[in-house]
Amino acid sequence: MGYYDIKLSGSSRYHFTLKAGNHETILSSEIYESKQGALSGILSCQTNSPLDERYDRQTARDGSPYFNLKAGNGQVIGTSEMYSSTAARDNGIESVKTNGPSTDVRDNT
Repeated sequence: MGYYDIKLSGSSRYHFTLKAGNHETILSSEIYESKQGALSGILSCQTNSPLDERYDRQTARDGSPYFNLKAGNGQVIGTSEMYSSTAARDNGIESVKTNGPSTDVRDNT
């Protein structure tokens, strides 16, 4: 099962990544002003990640597929890496659906 990794980003700012069981990053959050903000983002990810309608499938300017996970209010919770194909992106979405509900949160701040 996957886990969330909270880290400091710059001076006193926080972000989290969702990692698969093999420790590979599958979703990266925005930057938060507080650790509590990052923890709230994780809770939103845990809630929304199983829902297919929360995934916004996109294509970058260079043609690379990626996705955003969004909350019910449309706010982006996290963004994937750039993938080599839509099939790889869809596999990434399935991985977030599987690993996103994890309650394993590792504080590395």
